[in-house]
This record gives sequence, C-alpha cells and structure tokens, in this order.
Amino acid sequence: MKFVFADSMDYVDPKFDFIKDQTAPTRRPYWDDQYPHEVLGFAPYDGMLVSRAIVGDHRFPGKYTEAQAMRFRRVGARKFLRLDGPTHADMMLMGDCGAFSYSAMEVPPYTPEDTVEFYADGGFTHGCSIDHIIFEFDPSASGDGGGSDLAHERFDITLDLADRFLRASRGLGEGFTPIGVVQGWSPDSMARAAHSLLAMGYRYLAIGGLVPLKTEAIHKAVEAVDAVVRCKSDARMHLLGFAKADDIGQFSRYRVASFDTTSPLIRAFKDARRNYYLRDGNRTISYYTAVRIPQAYENNALLRQVKSGRLRQETLAHMESSALSALRDYSKGRLDLESVLDAVIDYAKPLHWSPREQEQVLDRRMATLRKQYRQTLEARPWERCRCSICTNCGVEVIVYRGSNRNKRRGIHNLGVFRDHLRQQLAS
Repeated sequence: MKFVFADSMDYVDPKFDFIKDQTAPTRRPYWDDQYPHEVLGFAPYDGMLVSRAIVGDHRFPGKYTEAQAMRFRRVGARKFLRLDGPTHADMMLMGDCGAFSYSAMEVPPYTPEDTVEFYADGGFTHGCSIDHIIFEFDPSASGDGGGSDLAHERFDITLDLADRFLRASRGLGEGFTPIGVVQGWSPDSMARAAHSLLAMGYRYLAIGGLVPLKTEAIHKAVEAVDAVVRCKSDARMHLLGFAKADDIGQFSRYRVASFDTTSPLIRAFKDARRNYYLRDGNRTISYYTAVRIPQAYENNALLRQVKSGRLRQETLAHMESSALSALRDYSKGRLDLESVLDAVIDYAKPLHWSPREQEQVLDRRMATLRKQYRQTLEARPWERCRCSICTNCGVEVIVYRGSNRNKRRGIHNLGVFRDHLRQQLAS
C-alpha cells in the first residue's frame, strides 16, 4: 500500500532564524524553501498528489501564484516539486481536481478534455477523473434507495465525466494510469458506481467523499467497493483524502493499493493535543502536545485584549519572551520543570481568557494544559528523535508558533508516520 502525500505548498525556509523569529533577509519564497523530502533528506511518502484546484488557472483560482502555476505547467510536476533527481525518478505522481474546492458549484468548473491537458502538462503518472463530491452518507440505504436529489444528480455527473475522461485520456499513452472516482451516498450506491467504472474500462478506482466520515463508515464504504473490485483480478483501489491516517492499518485487508493524506502534517498545528509524533517501539506511535507560545504582536486573541485595555502590549511581550527563554533554558538543563511550566502557563492564561467564562473555568483549563505540557516536557521527545529536523531545531520543534516551526513539526510527523506504516504493513 503506497502512502501519497497531498501537497499544498508545504515547504519551509531552511535558514529560518528561530531566535529572531524571521526568515533569511534574502529568502526567495519557493526557490529557497525546501519540501519535506528535501528537509528530511529522504521522501517520507511513496508519491505526491497535486490537486488542479491548488494550482489554479483562469477558470478557478488556486493557491499558486500566477508565476508558479505557469512554471508548473511549463516544467511539469516532477521538476516543480523537485522530485526529478534519480532517487525519486520512479515516484508516483497523482493528480486530482480538488472536488472540495468547487463543492458549492452546480457543476465542476473543469472538462475531461482540459483535465487531460493539465495531467499531460504536469507529466503525472496517475490522474483522477473529475468528480462532484457527495456529502451525504447513509449506511442503511439499500439499492438505489436513499440519497437526496442532489446526491443522485452528482452521482450521475461523476460517472458521465468519468466516462468522457477515460476516453480522452487514452492519448496520454501507457505511461499514464487513469483513475475513476467513486462517489455515492451509501455503500450500495458506491458499489454501483464502482461496477459502472469497471465496465467503462477503469482498473484503478479512487473512493471519494471519505474526509468527513468516521472510521466505521469508511469501512462500510470501502468494503462495498472492495467486493466489486475483487471481481477483476487486476483492479485496485485508492482512498482519496484519508483523514484517519492512524487507522490505515485496518484497511490492509482490502484491495487498497494507495491512499493520500495530509493528516500527520496537519495535526502538527490543527489538533488540540496530538501535535508531535514519536514511535514507541515497533507497534505504536506516542503523541505529544506542542507548547503554544504565539507571537504577542500578531495573535488576534491577545490583540483584542490590548485594544480593550485589559492588557498592556509590553506586558504580553515580556511574558512571551519569558516563556520562550524558559523553554530554551529547560532544554539546556538550566531550568527546572516547574519553573518552565509556570512561565508557559502564565502566558497561556490571557490566550485562553474569555469575558464569558468564570475564573474557575479558566483555572481548570490551565490545569489540564499544564498536565499536557508536563507530559511533553518530561518526555523530552525532541531529544529522542534522530531526524534532521529534531537534530537541527531541538526544542523549537515542539513550540506551536508560526508556519516555519509548525510545518517542520508536521514534516517530522510525516517521517514518523512513514516508518510506522511500513512496520504495520510488514507485520
């Protein structure tokens, strides 16, 4: 089973100054920055996925600048992502259309023909058909039953576009693998979609709409499609946007050849507690809470309190500096655990303060946070990891503060997850 990383311009400045909290004065975004496989010195994934909606064009704006989008189309995905060296020459490059980005539209903004052109320009090895996401999921619906009129309409749109895409993609030759996307509102409707796609000629199916589903519901959807896929000896599946990455081992019993996720990276700065991954032996991952020390002059919650007169900016800046200094001194053995906890919790209080809550509620929240931070700081996980990020950054990697720290922690998580996944699949 291949782990494909869905890229969203997730690179960092290798010369970022953690003490001054600033990038290199001469830094050129993208050109001087590094992707995860450059930062770590190895690729923490088996392939990369780029959504057409992320790149953008005149039909639909993306995250790339106009110059970046033009370069992407001119040099192709492999060179743009710096995967053109001999080490990564055979790496899977997958494209999709980014259905979440246009989910509010009546119909997708792309055609099969211009999507094939996008895949050709990008030099992708694999490309998904255009789908229109269905957000409903009723595991009890049987046959053609269930589902709203909108769900049925999007079901038909997705299959029609898949049929046209497959025919249009034949001009890309044997080096390109077309992937038919399954959408549905129930296990049975997804199985019906899979059957239709196989009848068209697809042998690689991607199951979409999984992001909002819980693991139990995902099992039901995948199991239904798997039963259809097994009727063809050369057919296999991809799981699109698999947000429950930690549970991927449960899906090894199905004919899943690949899945894409950003979960290990995203959790570094969007999860309430599980921000830093560390392998605990061969079987499990331990999770640690990053210590939040936001910029006093940039955090909106703190700035609102300054504007209201509740706090002075100078006081917050001093608390921020004290928290950072305490954490660094603790990592060097110059400060005890309780003192560093005092400093970071003092700064955390105004961050979590609300005029609508009583002081006792805030105190309980700080007690919980102190316990979480204690577990992280006592374990000193950054000292137990030998990856290049933890070796070079030290304690800075567990500081929740700004993109360059948070994404570094996320990239570290990708490496840990890759090793954990390989161990799971090998056992």
